[in-house]
Amino acid sequence: MTTATMPMLDTYPKSINMDRAKLAATIDALRSCAQACTACADACLSEDMVAELTKCIRTNLDCADVCDTTARVLSRHTGYDANVSRSLLEACATACKSCGDECAAHAGMHEHCRVCADSCRACEKACRDLLAVMT
Repeated sequence: MTTATMPMLDTYPKSINMDRAKLAATIDALRSCAQACTACADACLSEDMVAELTKCIRTNLDCADVCDTTARVLSRHTGYDANVSRSLLEACATACKSCGDECAAHAGMHEHCRVCADSCRACEKACRDLLAVMT
């Protein structure tokens, strides 16, 4: 999958105080997870047993919003505040864990939940990996 993330980071005229490749991978994982969570919530709404998926839908939408916001903040570097980025990455890892766990509980019956759980797990890992190298 080709994204504009790394080419955009490469064009930033000042230094970025972290590994650009790891930052790009995290932003891409965040965007992918936000899309997967949004699509999973929509698919859950189309299931016959939608009432049983209420928590899954809510968790999906929360995770999508947190991932999207985190990706947008990580894409901005002028006036960078590591404390804000760190807090968002921690919140995002928490949201991804929660959503991944909820979707995994439905994965045996709903393939969209399995795909979403996998995306959440990958995004949680990317957030934690970036947190580990942040200064």
